Amino acid sequence: MSRLPVIVGFGGYNAAGRSSFHHGFRRTVLESLDSEARQQTLLGLAVMMKLVQVVDGQLVSHDGEALTPADVEARHSAEILAGTLVRRIEKRYLDVDAAHWQKNLSVSQARFTTLRKQLPEPLPANWSVVDLDDTQVEVTLHDSCDFKVDSYRALPVKSAGQLPSGFELEELYNARFHPRGLQLAVIASTDALRSTGLPWQQILEHVRPDEVAVFAGSAMSQLDENGFGGMMQSRLKGGRVTAKQCPLGLNTMPADFINAYVLGSVGTTGSVTGACATFLYNLQKAIEVIGSGQARVVLVGNSEAPLTQECIDGYGAMGALATEEGLRKVGGQDEVDFRRASRPFGDNCGFTLSESAQFVVLMDDELALELGADIHGAVPDVFINADGYKKSISAPGPGNYLTLAKAVASATQLLGAESVRQRSFVHAHGSSTPANRVTESELLDRVAAAFAIDSWPITAVKAFVGHSLASASADQVISALGTFRYGILPGLKTIDRVADDVHQSHLSFSTRDRQLGTLDVSFINSKGFGGNNATGVILAPHVVERMLRKRHGEAAFAAWQERREQTRNAASQYDQNAAHGQFDILYNFGHDLIDDQQLQIDEHQITVPGFAQPLTYKRDERFSDMV
Repeated sequence: MSRLPVIVGFGGYNAAGRSSFHHGFRRTVLESLDSEARQQTLLGLAVMMKLVQVVDGQLVSHDGEALTPADVEARHSAEILAGTLVRRIEKRYLDVDAAHWQKNLSVSQARFTTLRKQLPEPLPANWSVVDLDDTQVEVTLHDSCDFKVDSYRALPVKSAGQLPSGFELEELYNARFHPRGLQLAVIASTDALRSTGLPWQQILEHVRPDEVAVFAGSAMSQLDENGFGGMMQSRLKGGRVTAKQCPLGLNTMPADFINAYVLGSVGTTGSVTGACATFLYNLQKAIEVIGSGQARVVLVGNSEAPLTQECIDGYGAMGALATEEGLRKVGGQDEVDFRRASRPFGDNCGFTLSESAQFVVLMDDELALELGADIHGAVPDVFINADGYKKSISAPGPGNYLTLAKAVASATQLLGAESVRQRSFVHAHGSSTPANRVTESELLDRVAAAFAIDSWPITAVKAFVGHSLASASADQVISALGTFRYGILPGLKTIDRVADDVHQSHLSFSTRDRQLGTLDVSFINSKGFGGNNATGVILAPHVVERMLRKRHGEAAFAAWQERREQTRNAASQYDQNAAHGQFDILYNFGHDLIDDQQLQIDEHQITVPGFAQPLTYKRDERFSDMV
């Protein structure tokens, strides 16, 4: 009997705010919420953005005036809306109007004074040096010489998906010298774990040490000054490489940080990189280890912090990003609305980079019932296929047809044709490039026709949070869970209309939020450079509960429902604390270290200090017929 990977927790941070308990999703459909939900969403963002504060449980302004959620909405809604989602890049990242670079300057027959210790080694042959005193020298150039001088330029790309304005990661825990991607990984994994309502130590008591797995990484590695970026730039800038820049820059480091400082895990770990489909690649690994029984609980996610000048230059040089001039042409007016830079399936000119870290906590269905875990959905399948021979590494190919068709076929076999045709929706890759809007819409349209699906609801979360590369499909999954919870499918509100060349014979796009009611399944579609295609199948919680009742029986199901109430209460308490700015980050540096001399090893098992259950050697009969 195959184990079903169920989602028992989820969380993270992106341009929409905190993901757990659907806060980020609600920001994307704010116009469609009732007043209470809207005010609670704005309140949580206002606290994150330091517009208001909570003192002794009381919501107050910075001058001490008591406030209500309605007051927050009235006073700060405009500022909250302006400081979230895709927008003009803020100066805390870089000044897009005056980005620093070094310009080459050729000089000939010049004379200057400098310090002796600053002379290059060896001295160029066309330089002559005269001592002025013990420390200074006069240099004469007898021929040409190239210098690099500071200069500043306006970047053609000026928009990105950024964390809410005023929300500073380094204030949440001791993040000294951590690259931003690792800071994101720590706080996002904490959010996902806290959202379960189950203390991590309690979960560990029910599994063996090696029945835990973590799959996490960053497609672009860590490219800021505390990671590979600083390591590569240091000598060119006249500085020194630090001991931390190289190891902390590795693209697998999010998983390593989570194991070492968040979970204290000794279980399976790793990261699979598949360009923009990276999260789904890691999610497939999670499904495999749970289905095989290798792991019973898995934390899977990705963290990406690409808002650096180098990343913007790199993707910009490919012509992949939406530029200010391109948006001006698309909009048909001189004034550019950077909040509408990401425009899936509309008239567009390129994608919009963003930062994000998203994680989901998966358990096998039996463990989830045993612990009384809340269940937000399930992931029965993720399909991955390459494109075959390619003329261009960045161009789309046939692989995505294979992944999507297999995903729809899988869901049809599991739930029935009517469920897929009437109660499914697609979270498209929707990168916001002119090529994607045509090729992906044709793909979706042809697969819909093959499975007799009419008016297939399509959305794309990149319209709101931009393209976070490795985390992009995780943003999609989190949004899909919000649609299951509220029955609302976010509209493509950054476009006025669907572009003329978009295929839509069997598809349904909308520029407004849609109330779709009960939905059974979502297809998460992702396309990455190099032919990295993936499509995931996400089941709605009510479908999962129906499956669990059938598999485990009424008595076990009823007992789980009773235990779940306590779990939900604990999770709700965390949600309330986080909404008040108490994020309670899990970061255990140097705590509870395992002394390997205390491991107890025999021919049947290994006892690991700090773990309630021993690691037992599993019987392997895979090749018994061959020996």
